[in-house]
This record gives sequence, C-alpha cells and structure tokens, in this order.
Amino acid sequence: MYFDNFPTIPYDSELTGQFKDVKNLLRRVGVRAKVKSNASLFDTYDVKNGETPESIAFKLYGDAELHWVVMLLNDITDRYHDWPMSEAQFLQFVNEKYSNVDAVHHYEISQSSGDTSVKINIGTDNTDYPTATAITNFEHEQEQQDIKRKIRLLDPSFVTDFVEEFKSLMSETII
Repeated sequence: MYFDNFPTIPYDSELTGQFKDVKNLLRRVGVRAKVKSNASLFDTYDVKNGETPESIAFKLYGDAELHWVVMLLNDITDRYHDWPMSEAQFLQFVNEKYSNVDAVHHYEISQSSGDTSVKINIGTDNTDYPTATAITNFEHEQEQQDIKRKIRLLDPSFVTDFVEEFKSLMSETII
C-alpha cells in the first residue's frame, strides 16, 4: 500500500540505453513539526514487548497495512534499528555487544538548575564528580530502548485524511 503511492520513473541501471520503469524511492513526504506537536491529533503510546508497527496499526486503525503511518509519524526509517526490540532480542543484543553488561558505560549527575530531574552524562571518568551515578552498559541500552518505546499515534479519526493527503503529495510533480 505504501509503495503503491510512489511515482515510477524511467531508469537505466546498466547504462545501456534501455530504461525500465522503477519506483522512485527517493521521493519523500515529511510531516511538519507544527503538525506533529498538535496534541489534539496524536496520543502518546508506549510500545509493549513484542509489538510491531503492523500490530499497532491493526489494533488502532483496523489495517496492518497502515504500519507506515505509525513509522512515518515517528521518523522511523529503519525498522530494525529505530523500533524497540522485544525483550528476548534486547537481551541477546546486549550480551553480544558487551563482554560485561554490568560494567560502567558512563557516569551521570543531576542538572543543578532548572529541571533537576534531567541527568547530564559526564563521560567515563568521574574524577571531578566523585558522587556521580554509575550507569552500566545494560542500563544505558535499556534507556535507549525506553526512548524508542515512546511513540506518537495519529488519532484514528484523522487517518483517512492523512492517507489521502499523503497520496496527493506523493503524486505532485516536481519541476
């Protein structure tokens, strides 16, 4: 469904003068930041263990083929690196990446002014901040996964308009 909307272009991949029609995968449509920040259009959602863009699209929009809406609205271009891993995948990833998952990845201190719940990464040396909190390799990777779990979902009442606007923008010619 998603790639059906991409225009075709003549392309000579072998430089033989024999062109074939191919999908123009370089065509992109972005969602304006102003639209993304409109709270009335979106809900925030924490991706649960094992959920995929397809399962979320089916649950929310009744159509797994609309997984691209979930991905586009969250700037996910690589399903394997931008989407949160399942628990089993995560454990395998961490164990393969680090020889010691409990080793110190970096140290953090609390921001001293403004929002003091914000943590500042001070690197791998806490000499200047002996009371800094040690963050393990496992904790660091878990935090990265937690960030990926927080996504925006388009309110189902707007999905038809969103898809139609996407189709319209993709069909526009570029001079």
